[in-house]
Formats: sequence, structure tokens, C-alpha cells
Amino acid sequence: MPHLTVEYSTNLGTDITPAVLRAVNDALLGTGQFHEADIKSRAIGFDSFAIGTVDVPRAFVSAKLSILSGRDAQTKRELAQALLAALEAAIPANGMELQTSVEILDIDRDSYAKSHRTG
Repeated sequence: MPHLTVEYSTNLGTDITPAVLRAVNDALLGTGQFHEADIKSRAIGFDSFAIGTVDVPRAFVSAKLSILSGRDAQTKRELAQALLAALEAAIPANGMELQTSVEILDIDRDSYAKSHRTG
């Protein structure tokens, strides 16, 4: 925990690479809320999307951070702001209107199961 999923429009012209994800992971680690090895992130690019109704150059990055329930609203705001800042620093707008958003989602502790094995 946590699990970060970053969705983005591929017209952005910049793939969200493992290096970008590591930079975002570093930002999450810097909050002091998570252990380094527990931070997992992935990115999914979308070729089919629509932003608004006007045909102008627009792109999006949408991050969803799933964390175990129990953190207060202030901590969630701080996590969202840290992620937003890291994404904005790592992903250029490339001359487009770029909308970047972050959502913090709670995972119910009672229904979450995790295994860690070394093979």
C-alpha cells in the first residue's frame, strides 16, 4: 500500500515512463506516510478520449491513489497536493491545455489482504 494508478491522454506527447512513476513514488515517500517498498504505481494511456466539446489541443492526467482507510482529511489533502506537484513537475504540457487531477481513495482495512513473498 499505496496503489497509484495514473491515467493519461496519449495526445500529451509524453509517455508516463517508469522514471516519471519513480519520481512520483519519491514524492509519496517524502510525505512520510508509506514505506518505500510498499509504493506501487502504474500508468495507462488512452488513445480514445474526449475533453470538453471544443476542438482545441487539450490533454489530461488523472491520478488515483488508493490507501488504507484511517487517515484524516488533512493528511489526504497533503498527499493529493504532493502528488499533484510531482505530476506537474514531471509531465510537460507540451503547448496544450493540460488538466491534471488527483483523487485519494480509501480501501477498507477489514477487507484488504496482502501477501509479500520472496522466491
